[in-house]
Amino acid sequence: MITYIIRRILYSIPVLIVSTFLSFTFVSLAGNPTVALRANPRFSANTLHNIYLKYHLNRSIPVRYWYWVEDVFTHKLGRSLSTFQPLWPDVTRTLGHTAQLIILSELLAIILGVAVGIYSAIRQYSVFDYSFTALSFLGYAMPTFWLALLLQILFVDIYLKWHVRIFYTSGLNNPHHGTWSLDRLQHLALPVITLCIISFALYSRYMRASMLDVINSDYVRTARAKGVSERRVILRHVVRNALIPIVTVASLNVGGLLGGAIITETVFTLDGMGYYFVQKLQSTDLYAVMAYLLVTSVIIIIFNLIADVLYGYLDPRIRYD
Repeated sequence: MITYIIRRILYSIPVLIVSTFLSFTFVSLAGNPTVALRANPRFSANTLHNIYLKYHLNRSIPVRYWYWVEDVFTHKLGRSLSTFQPLWPDVTRTLGHTAQLIILSELLAIILGVAVGIYSAIRQYSVFDYSFTALSFLGYAMPTFWLALLLQILFVDIYLKWHVRIFYTSGLNNPHHGTWSLDRLQHLALPVITLCIISFALYSRYMRASMLDVINSDYVRTARAKGVSERRVILRHVVRNALIPIVTVASLNVGGLLGGAIITETVFTLDGMGYYFVQKLQSTDLYAVMAYLLVTSVIIIIFNLIADVLYGYLDPRIRYD
Protein backbone atom coordinates (compact mmCIF):
# COMPACT_ATOMS: atom_id res chain seq x y z
CA MET A 1 0.00 0.00 0.00
CA ILE A 2 2.81 2.43 0.90
CA THR A 3 4.53 1.70 -2.41
CA TYR A 4 1.31 2.34 -4.28
CA ILE A 5 0.74 5.68 -2.51
CA ILE A 6 4.30 6.82 -3.22
CA ARG A 7 3.93 5.80 -6.88
CA ARG A 8 0.66 7.72 -7.19
CA ILE A 9 2.23 10.82 -5.63
CA LEU A 10 5.11 10.63 -8.11
CA TYR A 11 2.63 10.28 -10.98
CA SER A 12 0.79 13.35 -9.70
CA ILE A 13 3.85 15.61 -9.92
CA PRO A 14 3.95 15.87 -13.76
CA VAL A 15 0.15 16.28 -13.79
CA LEU A 16 0.48 19.19 -11.35
CA ILE A 17 3.30 20.75 -13.37
CA VAL A 18 1.39 20.59 -16.66
CA SER A 19 -1.87 21.86 -15.15
CA THR A 20 -0.23 24.79 -13.34
CA PHE A 21 1.80 25.75 -16.43
CA LEU A 22 -1.34 25.81 -18.61
CA SER A 23 -3.20 27.79 -15.94
CA PHE A 24 -0.29 30.23 -15.64
CA THR A 25 -0.22 30.69 -19.41
CA PHE A 26 -3.95 31.30 -19.76
CA VAL A 27 -4.10 33.71 -16.82
CA SER A 28 -1.04 35.59 -18.11
CA LEU A 29 -2.69 36.01 -21.51
CA ALA A 30 -5.96 37.18 -19.93
CA GLY A 31 -4.73 40.72 -19.30
CA ASN A 32 -2.05 43.04 -18.02
CA PRO A 33 -1.79 42.85 -14.18
CA THR A 34 -0.51 46.44 -14.01
CA VAL A 35 -3.53 48.10 -15.67
CA ALA A 36 -5.02 49.10 -12.30
CA LEU A 37 -1.64 50.38 -11.13
CA ARG A 38 -1.23 52.52 -14.23
CA ALA A 39 -4.56 54.25 -13.47
CA ASN A 40 -3.33 55.12 -9.97
CA PRO A 41 -1.56 58.52 -9.99
CA ARG A 42 0.57 57.50 -7.00
CA PHE A 43 2.55 55.10 -9.19
CA SER A 44 5.14 56.80 -11.37
CA ALA A 45 6.57 55.36 -14.57
CA ASN A 46 9.76 54.47 -12.69
CA THR A 47 7.78 52.59 -10.02
CA LEU A 48 5.89 50.62 -12.67
CA HIS A 49 9.18 49.77 -14.36
CA ASN A 50 10.57 48.45 -11.06
CA ILE A 51 7.42 46.36 -10.56
CA TYR A 52 7.89 44.89 -14.02
CA LEU A 53 11.45 43.93 -13.15
CA LYS A 54 10.61 42.62 -9.68
CA TYR A 55 7.83 40.33 -10.92
CA HIS A 56 9.63 39.52 -14.21
CA LEU A 57 6.66 40.75 -16.26
CA ASN A 58 9.03 41.70 -19.08
CA ARG A 59 10.13 38.07 -19.54
CA SER A 60 8.55 35.25 -21.53
CA ILE A 61 5.82 33.12 -19.97
CA PRO A 62 8.01 29.98 -19.43
CA VAL A 63 10.63 32.10 -17.63
CA ARG A 64 7.97 33.81 -15.54
CA TYR A 65 6.49 30.40 -14.69
CA TRP A 66 9.88 29.22 -13.44
CA TYR A 67 10.20 32.28 -11.19
CA TRP A 68 6.67 31.67 -9.90
CA VAL A 69 7.54 28.05 -9.00
CA GLU A 70 10.61 29.34 -7.18
CA ASP A 71 8.42 31.81 -5.24
CA VAL A 72 6.00 29.03 -4.30
CA PHE A 73 8.72 27.09 -2.50
CA THR A 74 10.91 29.92 -1.19
CA HIS A 75 8.37 32.65 -0.34
CA LYS A 76 5.18 30.69 0.38
CA LEU A 77 3.31 31.45 -2.88
CA GLY A 78 4.95 34.89 -3.31
CA ARG A 79 3.32 38.31 -3.09
CA SER A 80 0.17 39.81 -4.55
CA LEU A 81 0.51 41.94 -7.67
CA SER A 82 -2.26 44.27 -6.51
CA THR A 83 -1.47 44.76 -2.81
CA PHE A 84 2.22 43.64 -2.76
CA GLN A 85 1.45 41.74 0.46
CA PRO A 86 2.40 38.07 1.10
CA LEU A 87 -0.24 35.68 -0.23
CA TRP A 88 0.16 32.99 2.41
CA PRO A 89 -1.87 34.70 5.20
CA ASP A 90 -4.76 35.44 2.81
CA VAL A 91 -4.75 31.90 1.40
CA THR A 92 -4.71 30.21 4.82
CA ARG A 93 -7.49 32.49 6.15
CA THR A 94 -9.81 32.05 3.17
CA LEU A 95 -9.02 28.35 2.80
CA GLY A 96 -10.11 27.76 6.40
CA HIS A 97 -13.49 29.36 5.72
CA THR A 98 -13.99 27.41 2.49
CA ALA A 99 -12.89 24.15 4.12
CA GLN A 100 -15.46 24.60 6.87
CA LEU A 101 -18.17 25.29 4.28
CA ILE A 102 -17.29 22.29 2.09
CA ILE A 103 -16.77 19.83 4.97
CA LEU A 104 -20.16 20.66 6.51
CA SER A 105 -22.04 20.51 3.20
CA GLU A 106 -20.28 17.31 2.08
CA LEU A 107 -20.86 15.47 5.36
CA LEU A 108 -24.55 16.37 5.38
CA ALA A 109 -24.94 15.48 1.69
CA ILE A 110 -23.21 12.10 2.05
CA ILE A 111 -25.11 11.09 5.20
CA LEU A 112 -28.51 12.14 3.85
CA GLY A 113 -27.84 10.97 0.28
CA VAL A 114 -26.61 7.53 1.31
CA ALA A 115 -29.48 7.04 3.79
CA VAL A 116 -32.15 8.10 1.28
CA GLY A 117 -30.52 6.04 -1.49
CA ILE A 118 -30.50 2.91 0.67
CA TYR A 119 -34.12 3.29 1.73
CA SER A 120 -35.26 4.10 -1.82
CA ALA A 121 -33.60 0.94 -3.14
CA ILE A 122 -35.11 -1.22 -0.39
CA ARG A 123 -38.56 0.34 -0.97
CA GLN A 124 -38.28 0.46 -4.75
CA TYR A 125 -41.30 1.98 -6.56
CA SER A 126 -42.87 3.08 -3.28
CA VAL A 127 -44.27 6.57 -2.66
CA PHE A 128 -41.05 7.43 -0.81
CA ASP A 129 -38.96 6.29 -3.76
CA TYR A 130 -40.97 8.23 -6.33
CA SER A 131 -41.04 11.36 -4.16
CA PHE A 132 -37.31 11.51 -3.53
CA THR A 133 -36.55 10.57 -7.13
CA ALA A 134 -38.48 13.65 -8.26
CA LEU A 135 -36.86 15.84 -5.59
CA SER A 136 -33.40 14.54 -6.47
CA PHE A 137 -33.80 15.35 -10.16
CA LEU A 138 -35.11 18.79 -9.23
CA GLY A 139 -32.18 19.46 -6.88
CA TYR A 140 -29.62 18.19 -9.39
CA ALA A 141 -31.07 20.39 -12.15
CA MET A 142 -30.90 23.60 -10.08
CA PRO A 143 -28.05 25.98 -10.97
CA THR A 144 -25.98 26.82 -7.91
CA PHE A 145 -26.33 30.59 -8.25
CA TRP A 146 -30.11 30.34 -8.72
CA LEU A 147 -30.61 28.20 -5.62
CA ALA A 148 -28.34 30.50 -3.58
CA LEU A 149 -30.29 33.59 -4.66
CA LEU A 150 -33.63 31.91 -3.89
CA LEU A 151 -32.53 31.05 -0.35
CA GLN A 152 -31.11 34.54 0.13
CA ILE A 153 -34.34 36.22 -1.01
CA LEU A 154 -36.47 33.86 1.09
CA PHE A 155 -34.68 34.55 4.37
CA VAL A 156 -34.38 38.28 3.67
CA ASP A 157 -38.18 38.37 3.25
CA ILE A 158 -38.66 36.44 6.49
CA TYR A 159 -36.50 38.99 8.35
CA LEU A 160 -38.23 41.99 6.76
CA LYS A 161 -41.77 40.69 7.40
CA TRP A 162 -41.46 39.11 10.84
CA HIS A 163 -38.13 40.58 12.08
CA VAL A 164 -36.90 37.08 12.84
CA ARG A 165 -33.31 36.39 11.82
CA ILE A 166 -32.91 32.65 11.41
CA PHE A 167 -29.86 32.70 9.14
CA TYR A 168 -27.66 35.53 7.90
CA THR A 169 -27.79 36.14 4.15
CA SER A 170 -24.38 37.75 3.59
CA GLY A 171 -20.98 38.26 5.13
CA LEU A 172 -19.21 36.18 7.73
CA ASN A 173 -19.20 36.19 11.49
CA ASN A 174 -17.13 38.31 13.83
CA PRO A 175 -13.55 36.96 13.68
CA HIS A 176 -13.36 37.04 17.47
CA HIS A 177 -16.09 34.41 17.72
CA GLY A 178 -15.22 30.73 17.82
CA THR A 179 -14.91 28.53 14.73
CA TRP A 180 -18.08 26.62 15.64
CA SER A 181 -19.95 29.43 17.37
CA LEU A 182 -23.67 29.94 16.76
CA ASP A 183 -23.00 33.23 14.99
CA ARG A 184 -20.64 31.61 12.47
CA LEU A 185 -22.99 28.69 11.88
CA GLN A 186 -25.84 31.12 11.20
CA HIS A 187 -23.68 32.78 8.54
CA LEU A 188 -22.64 29.46 7.01
CA ALA A 189 -26.07 27.80 7.09
CA LEU A 190 -27.43 29.05 3.75
CA PRO A 191 -24.21 28.42 1.77
CA VAL A 192 -24.03 24.94 3.33
CA ILE A 193 -27.67 24.23 2.42
CA THR A 194 -27.02 25.40 -1.16
CA LEU A 195 -24.08 23.06 -1.73
CA CYS A 196 -25.68 20.25 0.30
CA ILE A 197 -28.89 20.15 -1.77
CA ILE A 198 -27.04 19.77 -5.06
CA SER A 199 -24.61 17.14 -3.73
CA PHE A 200 -27.41 15.29 -1.90
CA ALA A 201 -29.30 14.88 -5.17
CA LEU A 202 -26.20 13.38 -6.79
CA TYR A 203 -25.35 10.97 -3.95
CA SER A 204 -28.91 9.72 -3.42
CA ARG A 205 -29.32 8.83 -7.11
CA TYR A 206 -25.96 7.06 -7.32
CA MET A 207 -26.55 5.19 -4.05
CA ARG A 208 -29.98 4.00 -5.15
CA ALA A 209 -28.69 2.77 -8.51
CA SER A 210 -25.67 1.08 -6.92
CA MET A 211 -27.84 -0.61 -4.28
CA LEU A 212 -30.18 -2.00 -6.94
CA ASP A 213 -27.21 -3.43 -8.85
CA VAL A 214 -25.80 -5.17 -5.79
CA ILE A 215 -29.03 -6.29 -4.09
CA ASN A 216 -29.79 -8.81 -6.87
CA SER A 217 -26.29 -10.29 -6.96
CA ASP A 218 -25.65 -14.01 -6.52
CA TYR A 219 -23.75 -13.65 -3.25
CA VAL A 220 -26.65 -11.67 -1.76
CA ARG A 221 -29.13 -14.43 -2.68
CA THR A 222 -26.70 -16.99 -1.24
CA ALA A 223 -26.49 -15.08 2.04
CA ARG A 224 -30.28 -14.99 2.28
CA ALA A 225 -30.50 -18.71 1.47
CA LYS A 226 -28.13 -19.44 4.37
CA GLY A 227 -30.56 -17.76 6.73
CA VAL A 228 -28.64 -14.53 7.31
CA SER A 229 -30.95 -11.83 8.63
CA GLU A 230 -32.13 -9.21 6.13
CA ARG A 231 -30.60 -6.42 8.21
CA ARG A 232 -27.19 -8.10 8.16
CA VAL A 233 -27.46 -8.82 4.44
CA ILE A 234 -28.22 -5.19 3.66
CA LEU A 235 -25.65 -3.61 5.97
CA ARG A 236 -22.74 -6.03 5.58
CA HIS A 237 -23.05 -7.32 2.04
CA VAL A 238 -25.10 -4.84 0.02
CA VAL A 239 -24.28 -1.40 1.44
CA ARG A 240 -20.53 -2.00 1.70
CA ASN A 241 -20.21 -2.97 -1.96
CA ALA A 242 -22.66 -0.30 -3.09
CA LEU A 243 -20.49 2.39 -1.47
CA ILE A 244 -17.65 1.88 -3.97
CA PRO A 245 -19.21 4.08 -6.70
CA ILE A 246 -20.07 6.68 -4.04
CA VAL A 247 -16.37 6.92 -3.11
CA THR A 248 -15.56 7.69 -6.75
CA VAL A 249 -18.36 10.25 -7.06
CA ALA A 250 -17.48 11.93 -3.74
CA SER A 251 -13.80 12.31 -4.65
CA LEU A 252 -14.63 13.74 -8.06
CA ASN A 253 -17.29 15.98 -6.52
CA VAL A 254 -14.66 17.84 -4.48
CA GLY A 255 -13.70 19.74 -7.62
CA GLY A 256 -17.36 20.49 -8.27
CA LEU A 257 -17.80 21.74 -4.72
CA LEU A 258 -14.79 24.04 -5.06
CA GLY A 259 -16.31 25.41 -8.25
CA GLY A 260 -19.70 25.72 -6.59
CA ALA A 261 -18.05 27.50 -3.66
CA ILE A 262 -16.91 30.25 -6.05
CA ILE A 263 -20.52 31.04 -6.93
CA THR A 264 -21.94 30.43 -3.45
CA GLU A 265 -19.34 32.52 -1.64
CA THR A 266 -19.77 35.33 -4.15
CA VAL A 267 -23.57 35.37 -3.71
CA PHE A 268 -23.31 35.32 0.10
CA THR A 269 -20.07 37.43 0.17
CA LEU A 270 -18.26 34.89 2.32
CA ASP A 271 -14.57 35.50 2.89
CA GLY A 272 -13.53 32.19 1.35
CA MET A 273 -11.23 30.96 -1.39
CA GLY A 274 -13.93 31.23 -4.06
CA TYR A 275 -14.75 34.86 -3.25
CA TYR A 276 -11.02 35.62 -3.00
CA PHE A 277 -10.47 34.05 -6.43
CA VAL A 278 -13.20 36.17 -8.06
CA GLN A 279 -11.80 39.40 -6.58
CA LYS A 280 -8.24 38.66 -7.67
CA LEU A 281 -9.32 37.49 -11.12
CA GLN A 282 -11.14 40.78 -11.69
CA SER A 283 -7.97 42.71 -10.88
CA THR A 284 -5.83 40.28 -12.97
CA ASP A 285 -3.67 39.51 -9.94
CA LEU A 286 -1.66 36.71 -11.53
CA TYR A 287 0.09 35.37 -8.42
CA ALA A 288 -3.07 35.39 -6.28
CA VAL A 289 -5.07 33.57 -8.97
CA MET A 290 -2.29 31.00 -9.35
CA ALA A 291 -2.21 30.49 -5.58
CA TYR A 292 -5.90 29.55 -5.69
CA LEU A 293 -5.46 27.25 -8.70
CA LEU A 294 -2.43 25.54 -7.13
CA VAL A 295 -4.19 24.91 -3.81
CA THR A 296 -7.33 23.54 -5.47
CA SER A 297 -5.26 21.30 -7.78
CA VAL A 298 -3.41 19.80 -4.81
CA ILE A 299 -6.70 19.25 -2.94
CA ILE A 300 -8.26 17.42 -5.90
CA ILE A 301 -5.18 15.19 -6.31
CA ILE A 302 -5.21 14.35 -2.58
CA PHE A 303 -8.89 13.38 -2.63
CA ASN A 304 -8.41 11.20 -5.71
CA LEU A 305 -5.61 9.41 -3.86
CA ILE A 306 -7.84 8.96 -0.79
CA ALA A 307 -10.54 7.46 -3.03
CA ASP A 308 -8.09 4.92 -4.48
CA VAL A 309 -6.98 3.87 -1.00
CA LEU A 310 -10.59 3.48 0.19
CA TYR A 311 -11.31 1.12 -2.71
CA GLY A 312 -9.06 -1.49 -1.13
CA TYR A 313 -10.85 -1.18 2.21
CA LEU A 314 -14.38 -1.42 0.78
CA ASP A 315 -13.67 -4.15 -1.77
CA PRO A 316 -11.32 -7.00 -0.62
CA ARG A 317 -10.93 -8.07 -4.26
CA ILE A 318 -8.86 -4.95 -4.95
CA ARG A 319 -5.18 -5.39 -4.23
CA TYR A 320 -2.34 -2.91 -4.73
CA ASP A 321 0.82 -4.56 -6.04
